[in-house]
Amino acid sequence: MSDYAVINPATGEHVKDYPTITDAELADAVALAQKTHDEWSRKTTVKERAEMVRKVGDLHTERREELADIIVREMGKPREQALGEIDFCQAIYEYYADNAEKFMADESVELSWGEGSAVVKRRSIGVVLGIMPWNFPYYQVARFGGPNLIIGNTVLLKHAPQCPESAAAMQQMYLDAGFPAGAYVNIYATNSQIETLIGDPRVQGVSVTGSERAGAAVAEIAGRNLKKVVLELGGSDPFILLSTDDLDSVVESAVAARVDNAGQACNAAKRFVVAQDLHDDFLGKFSAALAAVETGDPTSDECAMGPLSSTLAADRLEEQLKRAVAAGATLVGGERSGNYFTAGVLTGVKPGNPAFHEELFGPIAIVFGVADENEAISLANDTPYGLGSYLFTTDAAQAERVADQIEAGMVFVNLVGADAPELPFGGVKRSGFGRELGRFGAEEFVNRKMIRIG
Repeated sequence: MSDYAVINPATGEHVKDYPTITDAELADAVALAQKTHDEWSRKTTVKERAEMVRKVGDLHTERREELADIIVREMGKPREQALGEIDFCQAIYEYYADNAEKFMADESVELSWGEGSAVVKRRSIGVVLGIMPWNFPYYQVARFGGPNLIIGNTVLLKHAPQCPESAAAMQQMYLDAGFPAGAYVNIYATNSQIETLIGDPRVQGVSVTGSERAGAAVAEIAGRNLKKVVLELGGSDPFILLSTDDLDSVVESAVAARVDNAGQACNAAKRFVVAQDLHDDFLGKFSAALAAVETGDPTSDECAMGPLSSTLAADRLEEQLKRAVAAGATLVGGERSGNYFTAGVLTGVKPGNPAFHEELFGPIAIVFGVADENEAISLANDTPYGLGSYLFTTDAAQAERVADQIEAGMVFVNLVGADAPELPFGGVKRSGFGRELGRFGAEEFVNRKMIRIG
């Protein structure tokens, strides 16, 4: 079996294998990307590249039904959620197309002494490598490919081995949008080939979205080769509830934040930290609401939650739950059938339990009760991760105070599912470093060239 294959996680059907790239083919891909940067990127304007990026977004809309069907097959995403992901991609490409000239504009520098002038020009750096995961096959690529192509960098893209069909579909959209063959190159590469590729002097930077282990491995290789790296890794995001005048609405938000994409999102709410006076009512309503979430056929428009993405993912979650229970936690729900899990709740997770600091990549919530605001902050921050967070309170001053103390790259107050193209995405601690989306997403792999004229 090839490293790259479509295996439907809902049915187990082995749909199709895709051949791994040969070393010679990979060498040709790098050479083509470098040649395209040197010849095409430097001859095109920001506006011209932006219009091609816009066209990529338009093609997502034109082909949304076909694109949705692909990722339903590849990783079991319910079809309505797949369509939503594709629509978000279109918005990301449109955002970067609309703002390309503003983001890439020259910036005058006010001199503190001397005659003349100084300016900072934003210029491309060359070939950049993206290593992308399976959980949001199109979205992860949009937030890397869109900004880098308006900058003028050329892109080599290694997608997850279980997403070869969507990877091919994306490359075709870039070609159909008018980009030359070397501007965006899909590579079905092995891990050992990627290690060699990162060391290639023509590759100027690497962006990884994935597990902590994958990020650490890539960062080590990039560091040895003095390459810029952006890491968007795991998360164990807290959902903090301190006060509410509508508990049912908060519970609805909590369920959405935990079970979207079957809980397989780095920035999903995973630890629910609830003020003691609300804890029992919240836990009862939340547990009942999670139990009511039905799994089903992800090809159906009515499917609320599909399978986990693979047998490997399901095995990993099952083992984590067994270890959590063995260490004293109580699990309600979380029952496995094939690659499907019912949504569930873990309680009684104490320091020392493996689940206390692990990321559970599936529809399992951990619920804690806390005495006060200070304990909530302390528990929220007691994690090796620092990606996102969610805070619910009716007290505006408390919202500002607590949000400022949460150790995370993102805090959402009194809402979930509020990601947007203009909002920077990224974390701190072991969730990685660097940012994607927003203006900051167009600042990572760029040469801010200062020119001083006397």
